[in-house]
Amino acid sequence: MTIHVVAAAVMDTRGRVLIAQRPAGKHLAGMWEFPGGKVEPGEARVDALRRELMEELGIEIETPRPLLRLRHTYPYGTVLLDVWVVRRYQGEPRSLDGQALRWCGRSELGAAGLLPADRPIIGALRLPERLRVRATPFYRIDDFETVTGDGAAKPLLRGVLCGDAAEARAAAGRGADFVGLRGRVGESALAELCGELEVPVFARGLSVGHAWAMGASGVNALSACSTDSD
Repeated sequence: MTIHVVAAAVMDTRGRVLIAQRPAGKHLAGMWEFPGGKVEPGEARVDALRRELMEELGIEIETPRPLLRLRHTYPYGTVLLDVWVVRRYQGEPRSLDGQALRWCGRSELGAAGLLPADRPIIGALRLPERLRVRATPFYRIDDFETVTGDGAAKPLLRGVLCGDAAEARAAAGRGADFVGLRGRVGESALAELCGELEVPVFARGLSVGHAWAMGASGVNALSACSTDSD
């Protein structure tokens, strides 16, 4: 059984992220998670996110940014988790379900006791909306031809620049943490790719808002021969 869930990394103006503690009586009670909940049958993902955050936190969200999709298997079944970044919203988040809430800096999330399914989100939150440089203290970006899929430990997130959707699928299969497209992909193909891969996708040749609408996490703004780092 697969349970489709939406979750949000709600951020304040200081860049802190809101997490909620699972109450007594629930599976993994006492652990922390990103706010959200189940998608109802026939409900669009963004509509589910809006509904859940209004019911749980009393906020009305605007222009959420897709971050990543991932699957995690628990003893009771598999969770398909659609994760979004929410920076713009109306209202002040408050506990409407009796759950404890906590604002964390992104550097604090690793020690916050998050659910196992939520832990991959920590690294993804370090990715920008626009890829402008190949290396930062948090990630590096390689060319597709150099990725071997050796499975070695990765101190940084590893991104891969891909020529098309087929290369993006292959790169994700080799262990890439995110993929950036070198050229523009048709909207239907991009939406299909973003819905299939369980890593963030960065589109090419689109505005950030348009990329988000297709399900991409952001845009690849690297120059064709970029080798910069910050």
